[in-house]
Amino acid sequence: MPETKPSVLFVCVHNAGRSQMAAAFMAHLSGGRVEVRSAGSAPAASVNPVAVAAMAERGIDLSAETPGVLTTEAVQASDVVITMGCGDACPVFPGRTYRDWPLDDPAGQGIEAVRPIRDGIERLVRDLLAEILPPAHEGERSVFP
Repeated sequence: MPETKPSVLFVCVHNAGRSQMAAAFMAHLSGGRVEVRSAGSAPAASVNPVAVAAMAERGIDLSAETPGVLTTEAVQASDVVITMGCGDACPVFPGRTYRDWPLDDPAGQGIEAVRPIRDGIERLVRDLLAEILPPAHEGERSVFP
């Protein structure tokens, strides 16, 4: 019986900055071991160009990404739902893990202000990965059920 991959949904209001950066870090750092989604409660027309530039500094290309709308199906299909300032717009279902990451919104900010947001997102994603992925070494314990 094959193991199923953990799945994570990142949600922010416009799905143009924080959630896009978080999803990109998760996909990059997990090496495909996590199913990653991102969405917005009121998606923007395009990804924030400053977020794209900040991620490019880390070698991650967001230029082809497009904001998507938050759906009930995306929440139901995710083990972990990370919200970033979308308030009560995210539907809640039993059996999911919900967390809110209080991060500044990069909208309207310059690259100097977005870099610390990006770096904070990377730290949070690394911490989440350590929780949800099976341990790399025998004898270690994974927190993910």
